[in-house]
This record gives sequence, C-alpha cells and structure tokens, in this order.
Amino acid sequence: MKAKSNTSTLSMVQLALFSAIILAMAFIPGLGYIPLGVTRATIIHLPVIIGSLLLGPKKGAFLGGVFGLTSLINNTFSPTVTSFTFSPFYSGGNPWSLVICFVPRILIGILPYFVYLGLHTLYKKLHAENNQILDTIALGMSGFTGAFINTALVMSLIYFCFGHSYAAAKGISYDTLYSVILGVVALNGVLEAIVATIVTAVVCKVLLRVLKRNVLS
Repeated sequence: MKAKSNTSTLSMVQLALFSAIILAMAFIPGLGYIPLGVTRATIIHLPVIIGSLLLGPKKGAFLGGVFGLTSLINNTFSPTVTSFTFSPFYSGGNPWSLVICFVPRILIGILPYFVYLGLHTLYKKLHAENNQILDTIALGMSGFTGAFINTALVMSLIYFCFGHSYAAAKGISYDTLYSVILGVVALNGVLEAIVATIVTAVVCKVLLRVLKRNVLS
C-alpha cells in the first residue's frame, strides 16, 4: 500500500513538472511559441508527447489540455490576425475555435502512447521486443505521429471551419487556400515531426534509463 502511494505521488509530481514546463514554454516569450509574421509556430507539443510516453495516455491527455489552454490564453490576450481560429473571443463565439484549440492538442497526449504500444506489440509478435534499436525507432515514430497530427489536424480544421475568414486574414484567395494548407502541412508539419522524432527518441531513452522503467510498465 505504501509503495503504491509513493508511486502515485511520484506520478503526480512528474505530471506537475511536465505541466510547469508547458506553462513556461507557453508564457516565456520566444520559448514555446515562435512568432512567424501573422502566426506562431510552436514546440510545446514536445513535452506533451514525452509526457504521454512516460506517464501514459490519461495524463498525456491532461498535458495536451494544458497545451490547448495556453494556446487559448495566448490567442486571447496576445492575438494575431488569425487568433480567431483558436479563441472564441475573436471568432464571434464560434465553438469550432475551441475544438481547434483543444482537440488536436489532447490527441497529442494520447496517440503517441498507442503508436508505441502498437509497434511494441508488433515487435513482440516478431520476437524482437527487447531489441533496443527497434525500441528507439518506436519512440521516434511516436514523436513523429504526435507532432504531425498536431499540424495536420489543426490546419485541416482551420480550412473546414474558418476557410474563407482565414484566407482573408492571410491575404490570399480562398481558391488557393487548400494548396497553402497542404504546403504548411508538408513543410512545417514534416519538419516539426522530424524534430519531434529525434527529441522524443533521445529524451525518452535517457529518462527511461534514469527512471529504470519501460513505457508500458
């Protein structure tokens, strides 16, 4: 009973630590949100992905929710011309802005864990579950999935929910918006996913070694 209590306490401390990292990255200028003209790029998905793999999908979903909340706050109190896609205060109360703000970010905290679980199950069937190289690949693919899903889902929802308004804010024709969206997903999404692949694989391997545990433990 005492061991279980200690494990629970440690887990909550770890959750608080990851939440603090997300908040610091969100509200320290230039750290988590990188200004790019009329919009912002973000690397806050990294602690969410890593948290998902270390703490599990439930706590990962919570961390994704924290990420979504910081996005809502930033786009409400420090808006750009496209902040209406993330804040109902600039979209006339349109609830889809909250969906865009929260749903993709929550999924970042869920999907990486199950990608790892699926790949681990596959390796087990191939009798290769103890192969460290394959395990590193699984961690990297989990990071890639989380980052790419964030960009792809956010941009897709923006297109379907705010297409005309977003095109006007960006100063482009709506007829060309789909190509622009695909370009963002193909370029920014892939680049962010590659970074997430490397960072997730390296950081998780180190932390798992230090914590002397397995993702699925």
